[in-house]
Amino acid sequence: MNVRRSAAALAAIGVLAAAAPATAAPSPKVTVPAGLFGKGDPTYDGVWRQSLALLAQHTAGEKPADQAVKWLTGQQCADGGFASFRADTGEPCGGKGAQEDTNSTAAAVQALAALGGHDDVTGKAVTWLKAQQNKDGGWGYSPGGPSDANSTSVVVGALAAAGEKPAELRGKGKTPDQALASLAVPCAQQGGGALAFQPDKKGKLEANADATAAGVLGALGQGFVVAPGKSRDKAPACTSDGKATPARLADNASAHLIGAVSKSGHLMSAMPGAENQPDFGNTADTVVALAADGWTKQAEAPYAWLEKNAAKWAQQSGPAAYAQLVLSAHAVGADPRDFGGTDLVRALDKLGPAPAKQAAAPEKKATEKSGNSVWWIIGVGLVAGIGVGFLFSGRKKNRP
Repeated sequence: MNVRRSAAALAAIGVLAAAAPATAAPSPKVTVPAGLFGKGDPTYDGVWRQSLALLAQHTAGEKPADQAVKWLTGQQCADGGFASFRADTGEPCGGKGAQEDTNSTAAAVQALAALGGHDDVTGKAVTWLKAQQNKDGGWGYSPGGPSDANSTSVVVGALAAAGEKPAELRGKGKTPDQALASLAVPCAQQGGGALAFQPDKKGKLEANADATAAGVLGALGQGFVVAPGKSRDKAPACTSDGKATPARLADNASAHLIGAVSKSGHLMSAMPGAENQPDFGNTADTVVALAADGWTKQAEAPYAWLEKNAAKWAQQSGPAAYAQLVLSAHAVGADPRDFGGTDLVRALDKLGPAPAKQAAAPEKKATEKSGNSVWWIIGVGLVAGIGVGFLFSGRKKNRP
């Protein structure tokens, strides 16, 4: 899950992990509606960033504003799916209208299921998601599109949040676990243990950090919100021994992520036309993934790096980025209101309708400092031209 995943979504539709459309200047043709978080053009990430923002507020102990929740539920299409953004909800989806996608739909389900009281909306969305499952057990970004690790994982998280048993779902043949396993890079190969976003044209699997972090959650049947738990003792190592299970796939993927952040504390991202630079979004996703798999101790270093360096990135990137950081803090049991001197919850609240209920927070002035590393987000125009990493929040991307 991450803000960059919505950028992947941008690439997928011509749009997921993980640069965020939320940072782009508002389009002169699109008016940002009341109730929506952020001021950037919502065309490619409106539902994604709204879902992550509401989920982060709820996780931080706040009750999101009714206006913000109604905006999200009002985006649902007649058949249950969600598009990235419907400028005119009176117009039907599909055809020349807004195009539904699995990432926006799954993100909305996770948010609304957490808030409760929206069974009619989530029920229709779950039915729609089930109908989009491919024969290989996975999901693509668009209905009928080839399965990818990110889309499969965010849908699994949504189904689990709605009380379903995604591991048992084989609507057209195989299960989601089998789809994710088919994207795992063998331990003996370069990038062993990681997941690929999709196979390349020759069928080769190339390690992708965004897909790997998402895949850990998918293999474990977890969504964006991970509760802090007891840390496991021994750090994982990629292994092909024994029976191939979702738990082992998650451990192998975690081992890859731990190795990737071991030296610097963060992942790197190389955007087209730019030099390698820190990847804040996927580093936040890595923190959540490692915590979900029980490697909380190994998640501490990348979280500490984020605390020191990520506030400026979130300020530039918008609501989904703040939400990612709130969720990463929650995963390791940290206080999102004291994130290296920044109150992430207050900063997120300022970008949308005021929550109906404010959680108790210490009376201290937050500062918005960051370290020397700043990831400058490129605009939607460039991202839209990148091939297929979010979404939603994100569920923006270095994807093949």
